[in-house]
Amino acid sequence: MIPRDQYLNQLIKRMNNRKIKIITGIRRCGKSVLLNEIFYEYLLSQGIAEDHIIRISLEDNMNAKYRNPLRLDEYIRSQITDSLPYYVLLDEIQNVVSIKNPWIDDKDAADRIGFPDVLMGLMKIRNADIYVTGSNSRMLSTDVVTQFRDRGDEVHLNPLSFREFYDAFSGDKADAWREYYTYGGLPRVLELQTHQEKADYLNNLFHNTYLKDVMERHDIRNDEEVLNDLLNIIASSIGALSNPSRLSNTFKSAKHKNISSEAIRQYLTYFEEAYLIREAKRYDVKGRKYIDTPLKYYFTDMGLRNSWLNYSQLEENHIMENIIYNELLMRGYSVDVGVVEYQYRDSEKKKTKVQLEVDFIARTAGDTIYIQSALHIDSDEKREQEIHSLRRINDSFQKIVIVRDHIMPYKDENGIRFIGIIDFLLQDTV
Repeated sequence: MIPRDQYLNQLIKRMNNRKIKIITGIRRCGKSVLLNEIFYEYLLSQGIAEDHIIRISLEDNMNAKYRNPLRLDEYIRSQITDSLPYYVLLDEIQNVVSIKNPWIDDKDAADRIGFPDVLMGLMKIRNADIYVTGSNSRMLSTDVVTQFRDRGDEVHLNPLSFREFYDAFSGDKADAWREYYTYGGLPRVLELQTHQEKADYLNNLFHNTYLKDVMERHDIRNDEEVLNDLLNIIASSIGALSNPSRLSNTFKSAKHKNISSEAIRQYLTYFEEAYLIREAKRYDVKGRKYIDTPLKYYFTDMGLRNSWLNYSQLEENHIMENIIYNELLMRGYSVDVGVVEYQYRDSEKKKTKVQLEVDFIARTAGDTIYIQSALHIDSDEKREQEIHSLRRINDSFQKIVIVRDHIMPYKDENGIRFIGIIDFLLQDTV
């Protein structure tokens, strides 16, 4: 079992806070293991008696009767028999169905009872501390959070970081990096041996779980080919600026299909809600404002992206950029794509406006970091190209260039730090 200390600590900090702890994340990233094994073992290690931990997997057919909300509520309440703390761990809560209120005689009444009613009722029991996971085509994790608003406390679980992956990997750093950027960080991948086993697992997961969830959840019947084409375009253009209008034009020119920008915007939202992709907005560094469009889209897990493309586009520069983006989010930063605008006079002394890109602006409270991702900096010209935008940012925040090459970390005369991708991913802080 892979320890997920970062997320375990988040659960520990939220214990007994009078809110429902909701573990969210892409399917198969380890939510059930975190709740039912890692957190459960922690509770036992702290001296919590086993009969004071009410643990129910609602995906297990042995617990099918508890998918009835009234039976689930009755059972949990029956287990709370004293004033000591009880910890209620409910896995795949969305499997609890909504039923008609049996105490309402009016056949036409719309009053129904579902899992939100059960959880809101249990919250009133002062010695009950509640934890849930939930995600599938009927109720993705984002909806579980929305159901409880300020009464829910979200812990978002990501696929394995490179550090987590490497700690569980039997091989050196270079081999671990190749595996990670090829097959991604879903925990099950580490248990499989051959390329074919990993490829089959990821391919089946993408088509039969993620894509199927999206289609069933939104009742999409005739546009499967459009969804496939849209995923192909996004997966093939990691790090490229885009937006729904541009994607609509791509469909017209390359696919000879008229798909409205509004429909594409909706499909992209579906993929984001399923945690398949993430959207990065552009931020004008000097103007200190967001630029509405275009945007960039990144995949939550590179193994899924590579599987979708049948491993036909394994360019490390784009993959590196995606992995750095995910890593920054895992470390608690909010991440945007940066734009630095400046003017210069050309040979005819005419003013020309230029926009330079900063790959990432990573922010936490009171801190900002500017990051460039570069495959190589093997010449002075290339080095100058990568730091051009960073040199035009006139503040004292940290500026970093992350390169694919294995280099000794250093700072140049401009105060810009250079570090190799593996060292960056394995260090504790940025």
